[in-house]
Amino acid sequence: MEEDGLGDLYTKYQELKNKLEKQGLFDEEHKMQIPLMPKVIGVLTSSTGSVIRDIINVSTRRNPNVYIRLYPVPVQGEGAAEKIAQAIEFMNRERLADVLILARGGGSLEDLWPFNEEIVANSIYNSEIPIISAVGHETDFTIADFASDLRAPTPSAAAELAVADTYELKRKIDLYQDRLRSSLIKKLELMKLRYEKVISSSTFKEPLRRVNDNYLKVDTYIKQLENSMKTRQESKKTKYVELIAKLDALSPLKTLYRGYSITEKDGKIVKSKDELNSGDIIDLKFADGKKQATVN
Repeated sequence: MEEDGLGDLYTKYQELKNKLEKQGLFDEEHKMQIPLMPKVIGVLTSSTGSVIRDIINVSTRRNPNVYIRLYPVPVQGEGAAEKIAQAIEFMNRERLADVLILARGGGSLEDLWPFNEEIVANSIYNSEIPIISAVGHETDFTIADFASDLRAPTPSAAAELAVADTYELKRKIDLYQDRLRSSLIKKLELMKLRYEKVISSSTFKEPLRRVNDNYLKVDTYIKQLENSMKTRQESKKTKYVELIAKLDALSPLKTLYRGYSITEKDGKIVKSKDELNSGDIIDLKFADGKKQATVN
């Protein structure tokens, strides 16, 4: 027999939430800013399932050069909370990421319970690496969400919040360059009009003859400056495109997409046939996932 109403788990959730809130674990002044351009994204979630694939797909689409470092943890069941807390502490101790994403898919209150444990909340609060919580569906709220530096409604949204869109950043830079160039041209035109107004006065025509000669020189210098700025911008743009192309060509994912695979044994990459013996269990990593095989 159970008492009709909210249920024991929900009551326990509310009690812990109130307790931690009074202790200051959810205070806004303690929360850290998410880095604008992180190089390494640490992901704490299950190594199987759609969550990690969604995060990788969104992250690499927004920035092909970002590095995803997965730390597999159980996301439900007995002992999961302790494993999650240990993973957060390990990532901090070894400084393995610039930002952490704590993620799992949707589920019942019982399934999400490891993220409502006090040990997880304390690990998040003590983390020196900013943490984005993406646990459950958009309507699900866990203790981890309140303790984290930022909450995302879904794992895919967490990847968007963690990884800046390099193409959008380039578009903004180009826009700011155009605005700066336009502002400079307008200012120069205004100065030119003022100068012409002064020299048009008969009083100043003769005394300003030398000034007029210098004005022609200034006009030439302005055109040279505009041409130089345009040439420099085109050169920078070309170099940027070349660097993006080189980085894209060196990407391990590109190699995998061309049909290659990576062989691993006991978590280490196999570089020689002499490292394998008959009966060994190996992992074959492809662009779209991983499979196990046995050596004959």
